[in-house]
Amino acid sequence: MIASLTGVVAERAGDTLVVQTDGGVGYLVTVPAGVAERMPAAGGRVSLYTELVVKEDGWSLYGFERAVERTVFQRLLGASGFGPRLALALLSALGPERTVRSVLARDLSALSSVSGVGRKKAERLVLELQDKLGDVALEPHAPRPAGTEEAVRALMGLGYGAAAADDAVRAALADGGTPETSQLIRRALQQLAAARGGR
Repeated sequence: MIASLTGVVAERAGDTLVVQTDGGVGYLVTVPAGVAERMPAAGGRVSLYTELVVKEDGWSLYGFERAVERTVFQRLLGASGFGPRLALALLSALGPERTVRSVLARDLSALSSVSGVGRKKAERLVLELQDKLGDVALEPHAPRPAGTEEAVRALMGLGYGAAAADDAVRAALADGGTPETSQLIRRALQQLAAARGGR
């Protein structure tokens, strides 16, 4: 099994990279959207945790920045009806921490907000994985002011992914000021616009 990969980005297109190792072998790796955004341009060096998925129609390699991302990906693959693409879509939209917390808290709204995951699949995911994600080590989750979740949901309603919305609201909170929902949404939108303009 290929557990990790270190090398130079030879090519990149969307969520796929070709990582050329020092030995000269180029590996095609698919990564979550958030990871793809943080990958360097061609010529940059990367180190990824990887998971090799073997199917009848071929082998596919998936890459992650953190071990917890790979762990959550592996657990998602254990749920019926969840293949690599759907597992990757969940991680891309929610990130590993929010995915795990959504399953443990039975947050069907967050799970079913992901493209390809309807309410029935979200319910099945919770049913099958609620007892299998409790040991996943997550970053500490400090309590947040009232209105935070409403702000995140409002941004998701505007078409932003849950992970991007959550990050923007966290950044807005870190800036200080009132935690009132409408103000949070406005400052979070400013954060998102600034991040998009900086690319």
